[in-house]
Formats: sequence, structure tokens, C-alpha cells
Amino acid sequence: MNVPEELKYAQSHEWVRVDNGDVVTVGISDFAQAEMTELVYVELPEVGRRYSAGDEVAVVESVKSASDIYTPVSGDIVEVNEALNDNPSLVNSSPFADGWLFKIKISDAGQLEKLLDAGGYKDNIS
Repeated sequence: MNVPEELKYAQSHEWVRVDNGDVVTVGISDFAQAEMTELVYVELPEVGRRYSAGDEVAVVESVKSASDIYTPVSGDIVEVNEALNDNPSLVNSSPFADGWLFKIKISDAGQLEKLLDAGGYKDNIS
């Protein structure tokens, strides 16, 4: 499994990348996309909506199941990956680059410290 060292991870398999300042990008891990197999649909959150850490914000559906996606941090959705509407398989082929799900303006940077580092996430999935 690919677990990039520079990212933070939630136990529910979302990853977080700090982009600039208080905006972070969120996606699902390589482990999660592999477990789901081929994604056929992604329901993205609404831009401008505020969520609390742990809230259900999106849904990904594969040929075998559907899974809820949770936000690892609190804040306002500032952007969603519109490319997934036409090509949800980007999450499978490029989970850490082209397959990101949404960007959120974080309201409490301290929440990042509660997430797992790469080593902790590897322990979580092994």
C-alpha cells in the first residue's frame, strides 16, 4: 500500500494534505480505494457548507459497495473535485493526486494534530 509520509490520516481512511495556510485537501487512502475496488460514482459535498470533524460529507460507490466519507477536520468546503463527476475512477488510479475529493478551510488547526501520521496509519491498516 502507498502511504505518503507527508500526509495525515484519519482512522476512517481519509487523508489530509495541508495546501496553504488553513486550506487542506482531503481524499481517501490507497488502502480504502483498493478495498472498494472500481469506483463508479462519487457524491461530493456542497461548496460553502460547514462541517464538523467526523461528519459524513460524501459517498463513494463501487461495483461492490457504497461507503460514507467523513471529514477529518472541521471547516467550510471551499472546493470539490468536479472531475470525479465524469470520471470517479480517478480515485482508484490516482488517490493522492487527481483523485482528491474536496478542499476544506479548516476552522481549528489543532485538529490536524489528532490525525495519524503515516506510521500510525500503516499500523492501523496492518
